[in-house]
Amino acid sequence: MPVSGTEVNDMRHIIHSQLLTRKVKIYLVGAGGNGSQVLSGLSRLHLSLLSLGHPGGIDVTVFDSDIVSTSNIGRQLFYATDVGLNKAVVLVHRLNVAFGLDWKAWPERFDRTLSDRHRFSAPDILISCVDSAVSRREINSLLDGGYSHTYWLDLGNSSSTGQVVLGEPRTNGERRKRTKNSLRLPTVTELFPELNDPSIPEDDSPTCSLAEALERQELFICQAVSTHALQMLWSLFRYGGLDFSAQFINLKSGIVTPLLIDPEKWQRFFEPPKKPAKTRSKKRQAVVARAMPAAP
Repeated sequence: MPVSGTEVNDMRHIIHSQLLTRKVKIYLVGAGGNGSQVLSGLSRLHLSLLSLGHPGGIDVTVFDSDIVSTSNIGRQLFYATDVGLNKAVVLVHRLNVAFGLDWKAWPERFDRTLSDRHRFSAPDILISCVDSAVSRREINSLLDGGYSHTYWLDLGNSSSTGQVVLGEPRTNGERRKRTKNSLRLPTVTELFPELNDPSIPEDDSPTCSLAEALERQELFICQAVSTHALQMLWSLFRYGGLDFSAQFINLKSGIVTPLLIDPEKWQRFFEPPKKPAKTRSKKRQAVVARAMPAAP
């Protein structure tokens, strides 16, 4: 499993040790563009961890209330025969049959109502592949202050750019630092506080065809974002930690920028934008003008 004998960087995040001693419980919220790609990769992650000696691999539960539409074919990991079926059920059943797994699918939206109704236990890792701030706020309210030792891996993208953020929700009002050499990783709603603002409008209009979908997003943006997210998980388990907590992907420029584990770099996200300097009042301008010496 993790490589031993390597020097530990104070700014390096080390995986929660209990995740190397038992089966890891993962919730995947969303099984569409990013979610279908991530789920496929999680099956390979599971098999690879077992082959390297992990005691239990991972156990995945997928949540999505959406059904497969014709616009999903060719852009997400679905086939024409899947149209009309629930996304989570289709994908999980396919992987269970292919790899002999016992993963679970919930054809419902993951929210507080569902969680309270079924009294879900805390996951070790929650992966959100959702396309709205509303869903992220709901997940944040469930995780923040409630679950201890839980990772929140969030994926998001626009037409040709995307980001992956690995965070650790707070527990009981916890702040940034946990121990002398361990920093709590900020979540996506902390790095992007505008996600918590319900007044910001969102575009939730439906896409009716693959051609229309491709007008909104590059064909491989979800695959690119998902690959970086999966690589972060792989690095956590294979090498025992990470030197960065987020990545920003730009397909058009070909640039991928990591956000290093560094409170000073995180602070740039936390600080609100500076307000423009106030214009002096006419009365104040007149006082200043009188105080200035006349031009020679």
